Amino acid sequence: MLTAPVLVLVVLTSLLGVMYLDYVIDPEKNLHDFPIALVNQDVGDVLGTPDHRQEVDFGNQIAEGLRAGIPAEKVDLRMLGPNEATQQMQSGKLYGAIVIPSDFSKRLGILGVGSVVPGDIQRPILTVQTNPRMGAFGTQIVLRVANQALTQVNTRVGGQLTDQVREQLAPAPGGPPAPELSGAARVALGDPVKIVVQQFHPLPDGTGQGLSAFFYALLLLLAAMVGAMVIHTMIDGQLGFIPTEYGPWYVHYPAAAISRFHTLLIKWGVMVVTAGIVSGIFMLVAYLLDMPIDQPLALYLYSGLAMIAVGITCLSTLAAIGSAGLLVNLIIFIILGLPSSGGTVPIEATPSYFGWLANFEPMHQVFLGVRSILYFDADFSAGLQRGVWMAVLGLVIGLVLGFVITKYYDHKGLERANLVTA
Repeated sequence: MLTAPVLVLVVLTSLLGVMYLDYVIDPEKNLHDFPIALVNQDVGDVLGTPDHRQEVDFGNQIAEGLRAGIPAEKVDLRMLGPNEATQQMQSGKLYGAIVIPSDFSKRLGILGVGSVVPGDIQRPILTVQTNPRMGAFGTQIVLRVANQALTQVNTRVGGQLTDQVREQLAPAPGGPPAPELSGAARVALGDPVKIVVQQFHPLPDGTGQGLSAFFYALLLLLAAMVGAMVIHTMIDGQLGFIPTEYGPWYVHYPAAAISRFHTLLIKWGVMVVTAGIVSGIFMLVAYLLDMPIDQPLALYLYSGLAMIAVGITCLSTLAAIGSAGLLVNLIIFIILGLPSSGGTVPIEATPSYFGWLANFEPMHQVFLGVRSILYFDADFSAGLQRGVWMAVLGLVIGLVLGFVITKYYDHKGLERANLVTA
């Protein structure tokens, strides 16, 4: 009697420890297939004198240097045009982008000339765009990857630019000696590129720096799962299948003459009504807290659908295996669901088995749907389509499971009776 709860708790806590610590302790080591765009718009330039002209394309050199410097096994560096990169950023398919402007080579050439000729010059710019709607942790990974790669590339380009300037200053045979580069000129040429960090479509206030979608999705999962447990227990108590305790007293009504299937139908109906009410309550709370919701109808409808799908599946599990269904629901929807949701740490920065779990874990699907509604204007391609269809699939699975198992129990005459006799 005492061993069973200890063993259950040991298994659950061990699973919790593995899942929750493994996904967060070393995201950089676990990084894989992290999508970042490289947008090279540089058109090149021609350097030198009329007698000695040289075509240069520093943008291609930067791009090649980035491809060589960024580990392919960690980062999915996508060579995209500006329009395609913008579309993928808007649909949540990129965490960031490195943009090389069209006048990059030209500005580098001007910097080289300006190092020996008086005049005002500006350092050429490379832009690192982050996608804050993909989460703060993803933004930090983009900045760290870009900073490490661009530092190496900047040093390499600076060395090449310095050599080119010295070559152009080399004296002609029998001519006057070449002027020496000043210390300031050498410093400017050695570190020629200015890195500018820019947010792509910054999030408004009230979004928790990209965490509001995760916590809203978590609320929906918790409300559905806990609601299913409450509905299951209270209705069973009212139908006389289990006692209802009130402090030191309890009430045990006579067992109602009702089939398992009809009992489950009642619970499903209560879950559907509750989901509609709770979905509205969450939106009211969000409104009172000034959380921006640009698509309120979409959020209300999707929230209700997600809670109905999760709640009905939980109730069907409880109907199928009884009290053990509490542990099964806890493992499926919370223990395995939270770390594989991608809501705090990107899936691409967690061990690969979390990506496998994310293919079917309900928390990830609900998070994608909520994030699309809150941050991407309910764009179906940003995760809402997947969130809706996976919720519908989960609802169908829950309905079929509950129907088949309760009808089977009723057909076999397996009434809800006490197996232990005096």
